[in-house]
Amino acid sequence: MGPSTSRVRRPIARRRGPSKGLPVRSLASRSSTRWSPFASPQNWRRRLRAPAAWRQVQRPDGGVLEVLADSSGHYPLVFHWGTPGAAVWFEPLATAAARTGLRLVMYSRPGYAGSTPRPGRSVADAAADVATVLDALGANTFVTMGWSGGGPHALACAALLPDRCVAATSLAGAAPYPADGLDWLAGMGAENIEEFSAALAGESVLTAVLERMAKDLVGVRGSDVAAALGGLVSDVDNRALTGEFADTLADVFRRSVSSGIAGWRDDDLALTRSWGFDLDAIRCPVAVWQGGQDRMVPFSHGQWLAAHIRTARAHLSPDEGHLSLAVASLDRIVADLAQLRSEARV
Repeated sequence: MGPSTSRVRRPIARRRGPSKGLPVRSLASRSSTRWSPFASPQNWRRRLRAPAAWRQVQRPDGGVLEVLADSSGHYPLVFHWGTPGAAVWFEPLATAAARTGLRLVMYSRPGYAGSTPRPGRSVADAAADVATVLDALGANTFVTMGWSGGGPHALACAALLPDRCVAATSLAGAAPYPADGLDWLAGMGAENIEEFSAALAGESVLTAVLERMAKDLVGVRGSDVAAALGGLVSDVDNRALTGEFADTLADVFRRSVSSGIAGWRDDDLALTRSWGFDLDAIRCPVAVWQGGQDRMVPFSHGQWLAAHIRTARAHLSPDEGHLSLAVASLDRIVADLAQLRSEARV
C-alpha cells in the first residue's frame, strides 16, 4: 500500500440536487488556490466523462468531503480507493459500471486532497461519510466496492448501513488487525512491513515514515509507478502497470499526498486498530476477490475474509496480483456486483 522509500525522487510539479439540507457545491465555484491541489483543475475535468462532476458535501461535524460522481440516473456504486488514495476518475470502472446499470460515485476520505481531516477516525466512520454523500446526491440504497485499503471501508458500509447497502465487493482488501489465525504482515513487501510496523508503533513514528515515503509520490508519473512501489510489485503486477491504468494510479498517488499525509496516516492507524464494527453484522452479500501474487495485501487476507464473512462469495485467483486482478477482471468484478444487486431485487 505504500511506496518504496528510496526510489523515484522528482521535484514537485505544482502544477442531484441536495437533500436533507446538505449543501452541494461545485468545486469549480471555489478558487483553485483554496480548493484544488492542482494549479489547473481543468486538466482533471477534461479527463472525466461528461456526466461526471466534482462536488463538496458538508459533514455533520462541519468538515467537507470532496465527491466525484457520475450524474446519470443509474444506481449508485460507491467506490473506495486504496491507501493512500484520493478521488480520481477511473474511466474503465465508470464504463463497466454504466454497462451494468450502475453509476460511479467516489469521495476522498477525510485528510485526503480536498476532504477536511478527521484525526482519530475509524474504518467504521466511512459508513457515516457514505450516508452523508448519498443523502446529498439524493440516493438511498447502493452497492459498494473497496480496493486494497478501501476494502475495509466498503465492508463498514455493508455492516453499518444494512438498510441501504445491498451488496459489497472487497477487491484485494485487507483483513482486520489483529485477526485470529492470520499473520497480518506475512507475505507483504518490505515497504508495507515498514509502513504498518510504524503504524503499530504509534502516530509519531508513522508520521515520520510517511513523510519520507510521500516524497516518492508528489511528482510520480505512470512510467514511474512500478519503481516507486518497489518490492510491493510482483511480476504479474509489473506487467499490468502500463498505459491508462499506470497513469491513473500515478494521478491517485499524487492527489493522495497533495495536501500532506493526514489522510494516509489516518488510514493506516484506522486499519491497524479496531475497525469499529463486527464482520458478523454484515447481512448483504459480499464478493471477496483476491490474487495469490499480491505483495501489498497478501492472499491470506482474502482467504481469511472469505472464511469469516458469513455472506462471502470467494473469487480467489492464485495467478493474479494486487493490480493485475483488477486489470484482468474489472468487467467481471463489476458485473458480479451488479448481479448481487439484482439478486437483492433493488
